[in-house]
Amino acid sequence: MTQTTTDRPAGRASGAVVPVLAFAGIVVAVMQTLLVPVIKDLPQLLDTAPSNATWVLTSTLLSGAVATPIMGRLGDLYGKRRMLILSLAVMVVGALVSALTSDLLLMIAGRTLQGFAMGAIPLGIGLMRDMLPREKLGSAMALMSSSIGVGGGLALPAAALVAQHSDWHTLYYGAAGLGLLAIALTLLVVPESPMRAEGTFDLPGALGLSAGLVLFLLPITKGSDWGWTSGTTLGLFAASAVVLVLWGVMELRVKAPLVDLRTTARPAVLFTNLASIMVGVSFYVVSLVLPQLLQLPKSTGYGLGQSMVVAGLLVAPLGLTMMFTAPVYARLSAKYGPKFTLILGLLIIAIGYGAGLGLMSAAWQSLVISVLLGAGIGLAYSSLPALIVGAVPASETGAANGLNTLMRSIGTSVSSAVIGMVLANTANTVGGVEIPTMHGFRVSFLIATGAVAVGLLLALFLPGRRPSNKPQLRASSEEDAALERAEQVLRGFRGRVLGADGSPVARAKVTLIDRRGRQAGATLSAEDGSYALTVPDGGSYVVAARATGHGPHASSATHAGDERPVDLDLSLPGETVSA
Repeated sequence: MTQTTTDRPAGRASGAVVPVLAFAGIVVAVMQTLLVPVIKDLPQLLDTAPSNATWVLTSTLLSGAVATPIMGRLGDLYGKRRMLILSLAVMVVGALVSALTSDLLLMIAGRTLQGFAMGAIPLGIGLMRDMLPREKLGSAMALMSSSIGVGGGLALPAAALVAQHSDWHTLYYGAAGLGLLAIALTLLVVPESPMRAEGTFDLPGALGLSAGLVLFLLPITKGSDWGWTSGTTLGLFAASAVVLVLWGVMELRVKAPLVDLRTTARPAVLFTNLASIMVGVSFYVVSLVLPQLLQLPKSTGYGLGQSMVVAGLLVAPLGLTMMFTAPVYARLSAKYGPKFTLILGLLIIAIGYGAGLGLMSAAWQSLVISVLLGAGIGLAYSSLPALIVGAVPASETGAANGLNTLMRSIGTSVSSAVIGMVLANTANTVGGVEIPTMHGFRVSFLIATGAVAVGLLLALFLPGRRPSNKPQLRASSEEDAALERAEQVLRGFRGRVLGADGSPVARAKVTLIDRRGRQAGATLSAEDGSYALTVPDGGSYVVAARATGHGPHASSATHAGDERPVDLDLSLPGETVSA
Protein backbone atom coordinates (compact mmCIF):
# COMPACT_ATOMS: atom_id res chain seq x y z
CA MET A 1 0.00 0.00 0.00
CA THR A 2 1.58 3.27 -1.08
CA GLN A 3 1.21 6.75 0.23
CA THR A 4 0.74 10.12 -1.39
CA THR A 5 1.14 13.59 -0.02
CA THR A 6 -1.67 16.01 0.49
CA ASP A 7 -2.15 19.11 -1.60
CA ARG A 8 -1.63 21.14 1.54
CA PRO A 9 1.67 20.08 3.04
CA ALA A 10 2.22 20.27 6.74
CA GLY A 11 3.93 23.23 8.16
CA ARG A 12 6.94 22.79 10.33
CA ALA A 13 5.93 21.29 13.66
CA SER A 14 6.29 23.83 16.46
CA GLY A 15 7.39 23.04 19.98
CA ALA A 16 3.77 23.29 21.13
CA VAL A 17 2.61 20.32 19.04
CA VAL A 18 3.51 17.69 21.64
CA PRO A 19 1.82 19.35 24.66
CA VAL A 20 -1.27 20.14 22.58
CA LEU A 21 -1.63 16.56 21.35
CA ALA A 22 -0.96 15.24 24.86
CA PHE A 23 -3.60 17.60 26.23
CA ALA A 24 -6.09 16.24 23.68
CA GLY A 25 -5.26 12.71 24.85
CA ILE A 26 -5.75 13.69 28.49
CA VAL A 27 -9.13 15.30 27.69
CA VAL A 28 -10.26 12.11 25.96
CA ALA A 29 -9.09 9.95 28.88
CA VAL A 30 -11.09 12.11 31.30
CA MET A 31 -14.24 10.61 29.75
CA GLN A 32 -13.29 7.18 31.09
CA THR A 33 -13.26 8.17 34.78
CA LEU A 34 -15.59 11.16 34.73
CA LEU A 35 -18.44 9.30 36.42
CA VAL A 36 -16.42 7.23 38.91
CA PRO A 37 -17.28 9.55 41.86
CA VAL A 38 -21.05 9.20 41.18
CA ILE A 39 -21.22 5.56 40.03
CA LYS A 40 -23.04 4.37 43.15
CA ASP A 41 -25.59 7.19 42.82
CA LEU A 42 -26.40 6.74 39.13
CA PRO A 43 -29.57 4.62 39.67
CA GLN A 44 -31.09 7.41 41.81
CA LEU A 45 -29.82 10.21 39.57
CA LEU A 46 -31.30 8.60 36.46
CA ASP A 47 -34.34 7.09 38.20
CA THR A 48 -33.62 3.58 36.96
CA ALA A 49 -32.51 0.14 38.13
CA PRO A 50 -28.81 -0.45 38.89
CA SER A 51 -28.53 -2.94 36.01
CA ASN A 52 -29.79 -0.27 33.58
CA ALA A 53 -27.56 2.45 35.01
CA THR A 54 -24.43 0.42 34.18
CA TRP A 55 -25.18 1.00 30.49
CA VAL A 56 -24.05 4.59 31.00
CA LEU A 57 -20.53 3.22 31.53
CA THR A 58 -20.76 0.24 29.17
CA SER A 59 -21.85 2.37 26.19
CA THR A 60 -18.71 4.52 26.38
CA LEU A 61 -16.50 1.45 26.58
CA LEU A 62 -18.13 -0.21 23.57
CA SER A 63 -18.10 2.87 21.33
CA GLY A 64 -14.48 3.61 22.25
CA ALA A 65 -13.43 0.07 21.39
CA VAL A 66 -15.19 0.25 18.03
CA ALA A 67 -14.00 3.77 17.13
CA THR A 68 -10.32 3.38 18.01
CA PRO A 69 -9.11 1.18 15.10
CA ILE A 70 -11.62 2.73 12.67
CA MET A 71 -10.56 6.34 13.36
CA GLY A 72 -6.92 5.27 13.12
CA ARG A 73 -7.48 3.87 9.63
CA LEU A 74 -9.52 6.91 8.54
CA GLY A 75 -6.65 9.09 9.75
CA ASP A 76 -4.18 7.14 7.60
CA LEU A 77 -6.44 7.64 4.57
CA TYR A 78 -7.82 11.16 4.94
CA GLY A 79 -5.63 12.99 7.44
CA LYS A 80 -4.86 12.32 11.08
CA ARG A 81 -5.38 15.93 12.22
CA ARG A 82 -8.75 16.03 10.47
CA MET A 83 -9.91 12.83 12.19
CA LEU A 84 -8.52 14.02 15.55
CA ILE A 85 -10.64 17.17 15.35
CA LEU A 86 -13.66 15.11 14.28
CA SER A 87 -13.17 12.77 17.27
CA LEU A 88 -13.01 15.68 19.69
CA ALA A 89 -16.04 17.35 18.09
CA VAL A 90 -18.14 14.18 18.48
CA MET A 91 -17.04 14.01 22.13
CA VAL A 92 -18.13 17.61 22.73
CA VAL A 93 -21.56 16.91 21.21
CA GLY A 94 -21.91 13.82 23.41
CA ALA A 95 -20.90 15.75 26.53
CA LEU A 96 -23.48 18.45 25.83
CA VAL A 97 -26.20 15.84 25.23
CA SER A 98 -25.40 14.26 28.62
CA ALA A 99 -25.21 17.66 30.33
CA LEU A 100 -28.73 18.58 29.25
CA THR A 101 -30.59 15.43 30.28
CA SER A 102 -31.37 13.04 33.12
CA ASP A 103 -33.17 10.62 30.82
CA LEU A 104 -31.46 7.21 30.72
CA LEU A 105 -31.65 6.66 26.95
CA LEU A 106 -30.42 10.15 26.08
CA MET A 107 -27.63 9.82 28.67
CA ILE A 108 -26.54 6.53 27.07
CA ALA A 109 -26.60 8.17 23.63
CA GLY A 110 -24.43 11.03 24.89
CA ARG A 111 -21.99 8.68 26.56
CA THR A 112 -21.77 6.61 23.37
CA LEU A 113 -20.74 9.70 21.41
CA GLN A 114 -18.13 10.52 24.07
CA GLY A 115 -16.54 7.11 23.63
CA PHE A 116 -15.75 7.83 19.97
CA ALA A 117 -13.06 10.25 21.10
CA MET A 118 -10.78 7.37 22.16
CA GLY A 119 -9.46 7.34 18.61
CA ALA A 120 -7.60 10.56 19.42
CA ILE A 121 -4.79 8.64 21.18
CA PRO A 122 -3.53 6.64 18.16
CA LEU A 123 -4.16 9.62 15.86
CA GLY A 124 -1.94 11.79 18.06
CA ILE A 125 0.80 9.15 18.04
CA GLY A 126 0.56 8.94 14.25
CA LEU A 127 0.87 12.73 13.89
CA MET A 128 3.96 12.70 16.08
CA ARG A 129 5.59 9.99 13.98
CA ASP A 130 4.90 11.91 10.78
CA MET A 131 6.15 15.32 11.95
CA LEU A 132 8.73 15.07 14.73
CA PRO A 133 12.46 14.46 14.38
CA ARG A 134 13.72 11.16 15.71
CA GLU A 135 15.42 12.65 18.77
CA LYS A 136 12.08 14.02 20.03
CA LEU A 137 9.79 11.21 18.95
CA GLY A 138 10.44 8.78 21.81
CA SER A 139 9.49 11.06 24.69
CA ALA A 140 6.60 12.57 22.70
CA MET A 141 4.98 9.20 21.95
CA ALA A 142 5.58 8.16 25.54
CA LEU A 143 3.68 11.18 26.83
CA MET A 144 0.84 10.64 24.33
CA SER A 145 0.53 6.96 25.21
CA SER A 146 0.56 7.71 28.93
CA SER A 147 -2.13 10.37 28.55
CA ILE A 148 -4.75 7.63 28.99
CA GLY A 149 -3.59 7.05 32.54
CA VAL A 150 -2.73 10.70 33.21
CA GLY A 151 -6.22 11.88 32.26
CA GLY A 152 -7.87 9.12 34.23
CA GLY A 153 -5.79 9.80 37.33
CA LEU A 154 -6.21 13.58 37.30
CA ALA A 155 -9.93 13.38 36.57
CA LEU A 156 -10.70 11.48 39.77
CA PRO A 157 -10.06 14.26 42.32
CA ALA A 158 -11.41 16.98 40.00
CA ALA A 159 -14.61 15.06 39.27
CA ALA A 160 -15.00 14.20 42.97
CA LEU A 161 -14.68 17.87 43.94
CA VAL A 162 -17.30 18.92 41.36
CA ALA A 163 -19.68 16.10 42.24
CA GLN A 164 -19.41 16.86 45.95
CA HIS A 165 -20.12 20.59 45.67
CA SER A 166 -22.19 21.02 42.51
CA ASP A 167 -24.83 19.41 40.30
CA TRP A 168 -23.40 16.31 38.64
CA HIS A 169 -24.29 17.59 35.16
CA THR A 170 -21.53 20.19 35.66
CA LEU A 171 -19.08 17.36 34.99
CA TYR A 172 -20.28 17.18 31.40
CA TYR A 173 -20.22 20.94 30.88
CA GLY A 174 -16.63 20.92 32.04
CA ALA A 175 -15.78 18.02 29.70
CA ALA A 176 -17.36 19.87 26.76
CA GLY A 177 -15.34 22.98 27.60
CA LEU A 178 -12.10 20.98 27.71
CA GLY A 179 -12.99 19.38 24.38
CA LEU A 180 -13.58 22.76 22.72
CA LEU A 181 -10.27 24.03 24.09
CA ALA A 182 -8.48 20.96 22.70
CA ILE A 183 -10.08 21.54 19.27
CA ALA A 184 -9.07 25.21 19.24
CA LEU A 185 -5.47 24.44 20.23
CA THR A 186 -5.24 21.68 17.62
CA LEU A 187 -6.49 24.01 14.87
CA LEU A 188 -4.00 26.71 15.90
CA VAL A 189 -0.89 24.63 16.58
CA VAL A 190 -1.00 21.19 14.93
CA PRO A 191 -0.39 21.01 11.16
CA GLU A 192 -1.89 18.27 9.05
CA SER A 193 0.37 15.34 8.28
CA PRO A 194 1.38 15.00 4.61
CA MET A 195 1.26 11.20 4.90
CA ARG A 196 -1.63 9.40 3.20
CA ALA A 197 -2.35 5.76 2.56
CA GLU A 198 -3.80 5.03 -0.85
CA GLY A 199 -6.94 2.97 -1.24
CA THR A 200 -10.48 3.16 0.06
CA PHE A 201 -11.99 2.69 3.48
CA ASP A 202 -12.84 -0.95 4.20
CA LEU A 203 -16.48 -0.51 5.26
CA PRO A 204 -17.30 -4.26 5.43
CA GLY A 205 -14.17 -4.76 7.55
CA ALA A 206 -15.19 -1.93 9.87
CA LEU A 207 -18.70 -3.35 10.29
CA GLY A 208 -17.35 -6.86 10.90
CA LEU A 209 -14.81 -5.73 13.48
CA SER A 210 -17.41 -3.55 15.21
CA ALA A 211 -19.88 -6.44 15.43
CA GLY A 212 -17.21 -8.81 16.73
CA LEU A 213 -15.99 -6.36 19.37
CA VAL A 214 -19.48 -5.55 20.62
CA LEU A 215 -20.36 -9.25 20.82
CA PHE A 216 -17.14 -9.89 22.77
CA LEU A 217 -17.09 -6.90 25.12
CA LEU A 218 -20.81 -6.88 25.92
CA PRO A 219 -20.80 -10.18 27.87
CA ILE A 220 -17.53 -9.16 29.56
CA THR A 221 -19.05 -5.96 30.91
CA LYS A 222 -22.52 -7.39 31.67
CA GLY A 223 -21.60 -10.97 32.59
CA SER A 224 -21.86 -10.33 36.32
CA ASP A 225 -25.43 -9.09 35.85
CA TRP A 226 -26.52 -11.80 33.42
CA GLY A 227 -24.56 -14.66 34.99
CA TRP A 228 -21.30 -15.96 33.52
CA THR A 229 -22.82 -19.32 32.62
CA SER A 230 -26.11 -17.94 31.31
CA GLY A 231 -27.19 -18.67 27.76
CA THR A 232 -26.98 -15.00 26.83
CA THR A 233 -23.38 -14.63 28.01
CA LEU A 234 -22.11 -17.85 26.47
CA GLY A 235 -24.08 -17.26 23.27
CA LEU A 236 -22.58 -13.82 22.77
CA PHE A 237 -19.05 -15.13 23.36
CA ALA A 238 -19.63 -17.88 20.79
CA ALA A 239 -21.09 -15.41 18.31
CA SER A 240 -18.13 -13.07 18.75
CA ALA A 241 -15.70 -15.92 18.01
CA VAL A 242 -17.56 -16.80 14.80
CA VAL A 243 -17.81 -13.18 13.63
CA LEU A 244 -14.16 -12.36 14.35
CA VAL A 245 -12.92 -15.50 12.56
CA LEU A 246 -15.03 -14.69 9.49
CA TRP A 247 -13.85 -11.07 9.68
CA GLY A 248 -10.22 -12.23 9.76
CA VAL A 249 -10.70 -14.45 6.70
CA MET A 250 -12.30 -11.54 4.84
CA GLU A 251 -9.54 -9.10 5.82
CA LEU A 252 -6.86 -11.44 4.45
CA ARG A 253 -8.54 -11.28 1.05
CA VAL A 254 -9.05 -7.52 0.89
CA LYS A 255 -6.48 -5.44 -1.00
CA ALA A 256 -6.72 -2.47 1.41
CA PRO A 257 -7.95 -3.96 4.72
CA LEU A 258 -8.99 -2.04 7.81
CA VAL A 259 -6.31 -3.95 9.75
CA ASP A 260 -3.42 -5.64 7.94
CA LEU A 261 -3.47 -8.97 9.76
CA ARG A 262 -0.22 -10.06 8.14
CA THR A 263 1.53 -7.10 9.71
CA THR A 264 -0.30 -7.76 12.99
CA ALA A 265 1.04 -11.32 12.99
CA ARG A 266 4.65 -10.15 13.06
CA PRO A 267 6.19 -11.11 16.43
CA ALA A 268 6.99 -7.50 17.33
CA VAL A 269 3.37 -6.47 16.79
CA LEU A 270 1.65 -9.62 18.06
CA PHE A 271 3.49 -9.89 21.37
CA THR A 272 3.28 -6.14 21.95
CA ASN A 273 -0.52 -6.27 21.56
CA LEU A 274 -0.83 -9.30 23.84
CA ALA A 275 1.36 -7.64 26.47
CA SER A 276 -0.80 -4.51 26.13
CA ILE A 277 -3.82 -6.48 27.32
CA MET A 278 -1.95 -7.46 30.48
CA VAL A 279 -0.81 -3.87 31.08
CA GLY A 280 -4.43 -2.74 30.72
CA VAL A 281 -5.55 -5.32 33.27
CA SER A 282 -2.93 -4.21 35.80
CA PHE A 283 -3.68 -0.50 35.31
CA TYR A 284 -7.39 -0.76 36.03
CA VAL A 285 -7.08 -2.86 39.19
CA VAL A 286 -5.57 -0.03 41.22
CA SER A 287 -8.25 2.36 39.92
CA LEU A 288 -10.95 0.02 41.22
CA VAL A 289 -9.41 -0.98 44.55
CA LEU A 290 -7.71 2.05 46.11
CA PRO A 291 -10.62 4.55 45.93
CA GLN A 292 -12.94 2.02 47.60
CA LEU A 293 -10.43 1.13 50.30
CA LEU A 294 -9.78 4.80 51.05
CA GLN A 295 -13.47 5.71 51.33
CA LEU A 296 -14.68 2.75 53.39
CA PRO A 297 -15.47 3.83 56.99
CA LYS A 298 -12.95 3.01 59.70
CA SER A 299 -15.69 1.10 61.54
CA THR A 300 -15.15 -1.79 59.09
CA GLY A 301 -11.79 -2.39 60.75
CA TYR A 302 -9.79 -1.88 57.55
CA GLY A 303 -11.40 1.08 55.76
CA LEU A 304 -9.38 4.31 55.79
CA GLY A 305 -12.34 6.70 56.23
CA GLN A 306 -11.30 9.35 53.69
CA SER A 307 -13.63 11.68 51.80
CA MET A 308 -14.28 11.33 48.09
CA VAL A 309 -12.01 14.28 47.28
CA VAL A 310 -9.13 13.15 49.53
CA ALA A 311 -9.34 9.65 48.05
CA GLY A 312 -9.07 11.13 44.57
CA LEU A 313 -6.07 13.23 45.57
CA LEU A 314 -4.28 10.20 47.02
CA VAL A 315 -4.80 8.26 43.79
CA ALA A 316 -3.94 11.23 41.51
CA PRO A 317 -0.14 10.62 41.77
CA LEU A 318 -0.78 7.52 39.67
CA GLY A 319 -1.42 9.78 36.66
CA LEU A 320 1.12 12.44 37.59
CA THR A 321 3.91 9.88 37.90
CA MET A 322 2.98 8.46 34.50
CA MET A 323 3.36 11.96 33.02
CA PHE A 324 6.78 12.55 34.57
CA THR A 325 7.96 9.10 33.48
CA ALA A 326 7.90 10.07 29.78
CA PRO A 327 11.34 11.82 29.69
CA VAL A 328 12.87 9.03 31.79
CA TYR A 329 11.51 6.50 29.32
CA ALA A 330 13.05 8.43 26.39
CA ARG A 331 16.55 8.19 27.89
CA LEU A 332 16.24 4.53 28.83
CA SER A 333 14.73 3.59 25.48
CA ALA A 334 17.40 5.45 23.52
CA LYS A 335 20.08 3.49 25.36
CA TYR A 336 18.50 0.06 25.81
CA GLY A 337 15.44 -0.04 23.52
CA PRO A 338 11.66 -0.11 24.15
CA LYS A 339 11.65 -3.84 24.90
CA PHE A 340 13.89 -3.19 27.91
CA THR A 341 11.70 -0.35 29.17
CA LEU A 342 8.55 -2.48 28.80
CA ILE A 343 10.11 -5.28 30.85
CA LEU A 344 11.40 -2.78 33.44
CA GLY A 345 7.96 -1.18 33.68
CA LEU A 346 6.27 -4.55 34.20
CA LEU A 347 8.78 -5.44 36.94
CA ILE A 348 8.04 -2.16 38.75
CA ILE A 349 4.28 -2.83 38.47
CA ALA A 350 4.82 -6.28 40.00
CA ILE A 351 6.82 -4.72 42.86
CA GLY A 352 4.08 -2.14 43.39
CA TYR A 353 1.30 -4.71 43.66
CA GLY A 354 3.46 -7.03 45.74
CA ALA A 355 4.22 -4.22 48.18
CA GLY A 356 0.56 -3.20 48.10
CA LEU A 357 -0.47 -6.51 49.65
CA GLY A 358 1.10 -5.26 52.89
CA LEU A 359 0.49 -1.52 52.45
CA MET A 360 -3.23 -1.13 52.97
CA SER A 361 -3.45 0.07 56.55
CA ALA A 362 -2.86 3.84 56.18
CA ALA A 363 -3.72 6.59 53.71
CA TRP A 364 -0.07 7.50 53.09
CA GLN A 365 0.60 3.92 52.03
CA SER A 366 -1.93 4.35 49.19
CA LEU A 367 0.17 7.27 48.03
CA VAL A 368 3.27 5.04 47.90
CA ILE A 369 1.39 2.40 45.90
CA SER A 370 0.11 5.04 43.47
CA VAL A 371 3.60 6.42 42.81
CA LEU A 372 5.15 2.97 42.34
CA LEU A 373 2.43 1.76 40.01
CA GLY A 374 2.40 5.08 38.13
CA ALA A 375 6.11 4.74 37.39
CA GLY A 376 5.76 1.15 36.21
CA ILE A 377 2.61 1.69 34.15
CA GLY A 378 4.10 4.88 32.69
CA LEU A 379 7.19 3.01 31.45
CA ALA A 380 5.09 0.16 30.09
CA TYR A 381 2.55 2.39 28.34
CA SER A 382 5.36 4.55 26.90
CA SER A 383 7.06 1.52 25.37
CA LEU A 384 4.02 0.21 23.49
CA PRO A 385 3.72 2.81 20.68
CA ALA A 386 7.47 2.74 20.07
CA LEU A 387 7.35 -1.03 19.63
CA ILE A 388 4.39 -0.73 17.25
CA VAL A 389 5.80 2.19 15.24
CA GLY A 390 9.09 0.38 14.82
CA ALA A 391 7.36 -2.67 13.35
CA VAL A 392 4.81 -1.23 10.88
CA PRO A 393 5.07 0.98 7.78
CA ALA A 394 4.13 4.65 8.11
CA SER A 395 0.90 4.16 6.13
CA GLU A 396 -0.41 1.88 8.88
CA THR A 397 0.66 3.88 11.95
CA GLY A 398 -2.83 5.12 12.81
CA ALA A 399 -4.56 1.77 12.35
CA ALA A 400 -1.80 -0.19 14.11
CA ASN A 401 -1.72 2.11 17.14
CA GLY A 402 -5.52 2.12 17.13
CA LEU A 403 -5.47 -1.65 17.41
CA ASN A 404 -2.90 -1.44 20.20
CA THR A 405 -5.04 1.07 22.11
CA LEU A 406 -7.95 -1.32 21.61
CA MET A 407 -5.92 -4.12 23.21
CA ARG A 408 -5.39 -1.95 26.29
CA SER A 409 -9.12 -1.21 26.40
CA ILE A 410 -9.87 -4.92 26.25
CA GLY A 411 -7.49 -5.38 29.17
CA THR A 412 -9.27 -2.75 31.26
CA SER A 413 -12.65 -4.28 30.34
CA VAL A 414 -11.54 -7.74 31.43
CA SER A 415 -10.05 -6.24 34.59
CA SER A 416 -13.27 -4.41 35.42
CA ALA A 417 -15.35 -7.57 34.97
CA VAL A 418 -13.04 -9.91 36.89
CA ILE A 419 -12.28 -7.54 39.78
CA GLY A 420 -15.94 -6.57 40.05
CA MET A 421 -16.85 -10.24 40.32
CA VAL A 422 -14.12 -10.89 42.91
CA LEU A 423 -15.13 -7.95 45.09
CA ALA A 424 -18.81 -8.89 44.85
CA ASN A 425 -18.23 -12.56 45.73
CA THR A 426 -16.01 -11.72 48.72
CA ALA A 427 -18.16 -8.86 50.06
CA ASN A 428 -19.92 -8.84 53.43
CA THR A 429 -23.56 -7.75 53.64
CA VAL A 430 -24.15 -5.20 56.41
CA GLY A 431 -27.62 -3.73 56.77
CA GLY A 432 -28.54 -4.83 53.28
CA VAL A 433 -25.45 -3.16 51.79
CA GLU A 434 -22.55 -5.14 50.33
CA ILE A 435 -19.20 -4.01 51.72
CA PRO A 436 -15.96 -5.07 49.96
CA THR A 437 -13.55 -6.95 52.21
CA MET A 438 -9.82 -6.74 52.69
CA HIS A 439 -9.62 -10.31 51.39
CA GLY A 440 -11.24 -9.18 48.14
CA PHE A 441 -8.81 -6.28 47.79
CA ARG A 442 -5.81 -8.56 48.27
CA VAL A 443 -7.12 -11.14 45.81
CA SER A 444 -7.54 -8.30 43.29
CA PHE A 445 -3.91 -7.28 43.78
CA LEU A 446 -2.82 -10.90 43.31
CA ILE A 447 -4.77 -11.07 40.04
CA ALA A 448 -3.00 -7.91 38.86
CA THR A 449 0.36 -9.45 39.79
CA GLY A 450 -0.53 -12.57 37.80
CA ALA A 451 -1.44 -10.45 34.77
CA VAL A 452 1.91 -8.66 35.02
CA ALA A 453 3.71 -12.03 35.16
CA VAL A 454 1.99 -13.09 31.94
CA GLY A 455 2.90 -9.73 30.40
CA LEU A 456 6.54 -10.24 31.34
CA LEU A 457 6.55 -13.66 29.70
CA LEU A 458 5.06 -12.20 26.51
CA ALA A 459 7.55 -9.31 26.51
CA LEU A 460 10.46 -11.74 26.57
CA PHE A 461 9.35 -13.04 23.15
CA LEU A 462 9.63 -9.58 21.58
CA PRO A 463 12.48 -9.27 19.09
CA GLY A 464 15.47 -7.55 20.63
CA ARG A 465 17.81 -5.02 19.12
CA ARG A 466 20.13 -6.21 16.42
CA PRO A 467 23.79 -5.70 17.27
CA SER A 468 25.33 -2.72 15.54
CA ASN A 469 28.53 -3.01 13.48
CA LYS A 470 29.05 0.73 13.56
CA PRO A 471 31.68 2.16 15.91
CA GLN A 472 30.53 4.01 19.00
CA LEU A 473 30.07 7.68 18.20
CA ARG A 474 30.91 10.63 20.41
CA ALA A 475 28.36 13.37 20.84
CA SER A 476 28.49 16.89 22.12
CA SER A 477 25.24 16.67 24.05
CA GLU A 478 22.98 14.12 25.67
CA GLU A 479 20.31 14.70 23.03
CA ASP A 480 22.79 14.09 20.19
CA ALA A 481 24.00 10.96 21.94
CA ALA A 482 20.47 9.66 22.15
CA LEU A 483 19.95 10.38 18.46
CA GLU A 484 23.19 8.68 17.47
CA ARG A 485 22.41 5.61 19.56
CA ALA A 486 19.01 5.44 17.88
CA GLU A 487 20.65 5.72 14.46
CA GLN A 488 23.06 2.93 15.24
CA VAL A 489 20.27 0.37 15.53
CA LEU A 490 18.55 1.40 12.27
CA ARG A 491 18.96 -1.04 9.41
CA GLY A 492 17.84 0.05 5.98
CA PHE A 493 18.47 2.70 3.35
CA ARG A 494 19.77 6.16 4.09
CA GLY A 495 21.12 9.01 2.01
CA ARG A 496 20.27 12.51 0.81
CA VAL A 497 17.69 14.03 -1.49
CA LEU A 498 19.33 16.48 -3.89
CA GLY A 499 17.95 19.08 -6.29
CA ALA A 500 18.99 20.01 -9.81
CA ASP A 501 21.82 22.22 -8.57
CA GLY A 502 23.09 19.60 -6.15
CA SER A 503 21.68 21.39 -3.11
CA PRO A 504 19.79 19.38 -0.44
CA VAL A 505 16.00 19.23 -0.67
CA ALA A 506 14.24 19.49 2.71
CA ARG A 507 10.87 17.87 3.51
CA ALA A 508 10.88 15.73 0.38
CA LYS A 509 8.58 12.72 0.61
CA VAL A 510 10.70 9.53 0.49
CA THR A 511 8.81 6.24 0.11
CA LEU A 512 10.08 2.65 0.27
CA ILE A 513 8.19 0.22 -2.00
CA ASP A 514 8.63 -3.56 -1.87
CA ARG A 515 8.67 -5.98 -4.80
CA ARG A 516 4.88 -6.42 -4.58
CA GLY A 517 4.33 -2.71 -5.11
CA ARG A 518 3.29 -2.12 -1.48
CA GLN A 519 4.66 0.61 0.73
CA ALA A 520 7.17 -0.68 3.26
CA GLY A 521 8.04 2.67 4.80
CA ALA A 522 7.93 6.44 4.32
CA THR A 523 9.57 9.52 5.76
CA LEU A 524 10.36 13.19 5.09
CA SER A 525 13.89 14.40 4.39
CA ALA A 526 15.53 16.62 7.02
CA GLU A 527 16.72 20.21 6.50
CA ASP A 528 20.04 18.91 5.14
CA GLY A 529 18.23 16.60 2.73
CA SER A 530 19.10 13.46 4.70
CA TYR A 531 16.65 10.61 5.22
CA ALA A 532 16.65 7.14 6.77
CA LEU A 533 14.27 4.25 6.13
CA THR A 534 14.17 0.92 7.94
CA VAL A 535 13.23 -2.24 6.04
CA PRO A 536 11.20 -5.17 7.39
CA ASP A 537 13.17 -7.82 5.44
CA GLY A 538 16.05 -8.17 3.04
CA GLY A 539 15.38 -8.13 -0.68
CA SER A 540 14.68 -5.77 -3.55
CA TYR A 541 13.04 -2.40 -3.01
CA VAL A 542 12.39 0.85 -4.84
CA VAL A 543 13.25 4.08 -3.00
CA ALA A 544 11.19 6.93 -4.46
CA ALA A 545 11.29 10.66 -3.69
CA ARG A 546 9.17 13.64 -4.65
CA ALA A 547 9.10 17.28 -3.63
CA THR A 548 7.25 20.42 -4.63
CA GLY A 549 8.97 22.08 -7.59
CA HIS A 550 10.99 18.98 -8.49
CA GLY A 551 10.36 15.96 -10.64
CA PRO A 552 9.92 12.55 -8.96
CA HIS A 553 12.85 10.16 -8.78
CA ALA A 554 13.04 6.43 -8.02
CA SER A 555 15.99 4.12 -7.47
CA SER A 556 15.91 0.35 -7.16
CA ALA A 557 18.10 -1.19 -4.48
CA THR A 558 18.72 -4.53 -2.83
CA HIS A 559 18.98 -4.80 0.94
CA ALA A 560 21.01 -7.54 2.62
CA GLY A 561 20.52 -6.73 6.30
CA ASP A 562 22.84 -3.77 6.83
CA GLU A 563 22.83 -0.09 5.90
CA ARG A 564 22.78 0.82 2.21
CA PRO A 565 23.50 4.35 0.95
CA VAL A 566 21.02 5.55 -1.68
CA ASP A 567 21.15 9.22 -2.71
CA LEU A 568 18.15 10.49 -4.65
CA ASP A 569 18.90 13.15 -7.26
CA LEU A 570 15.63 14.78 -8.31
CA SER A 571 17.28 16.18 -11.45
CA LEU A 572 17.66 12.65 -12.86
CA PRO A 573 14.92 10.51 -14.42
CA GLY A 574 15.84 7.51 -12.29
CA GLU A 575 18.71 5.07 -11.92
CA THR A 576 19.47 1.61 -10.66
CA VAL A 577 21.57 1.32 -7.54
CA SER A 578 23.57 -1.85 -7.04
CA ALA A 579 23.87 -2.73 -3.35
